[in-house]
Amino acid sequence: MAQGASVNVSAVTSSPHVGTHADAPLHVHEGWPGAHELPLDAFCGPATVVDVSDLRGAITLAALEGRAPVGRIERLLLRTGRSIAGGEFPEAWPALTEDAARALVGLGLRLLGVDAPSVDERESKTLGVHRMLFSGNACILENLDLRRVPAGEYELMAFPQKLMGLDAAPVRAVLRTV
Repeated sequence: MAQGASVNVSAVTSSPHVGTHADAPLHVHEGWPGAHELPLDAFCGPATVVDVSDLRGAITLAALEGRAPVGRIERLLLRTGRSIAGGEFPEAWPALTEDAARALVGLGLRLLGVDAPSVDERESKTLGVHRMLFSGNACILENLDLRRVPAGEYELMAFPQKLMGLDAAPVRAVLRTV
């Protein structure tokens, strides 16, 4: 190494739930798969962004059916307009009902992504939507930055880091227009 040259080495200490991340089933149930076991194919492929920013509270299947062809969506990204991307934690955000989550999984949903901090409502103690999605082998992305993304069809690439035994993993999410 040349005299006077330096090497930078950084360190990061954080929760894997900070910023855009993929929750693992371990997040809601001890003994369920951790972040290192998330199926990568769920995080890459055609995705539909649906704008639900005008809704408050629970999002039903009927509310989604009026906005997108839910029976054909494998990767659904909900633009709630309640993102942390602007630097503030929202007071509340719209979230799927457990029945809507169950129905979507039954229709072939493989991944649900939201720009909000959680797929469940802020005050949820049971994380029922998380549990419903994971029970149906669907994956979860949270804290997406969809502020400048209009509703429509995209290609999603959002691979979670392979972190052994954790309940979530950071993600660098990219949408490409199709």
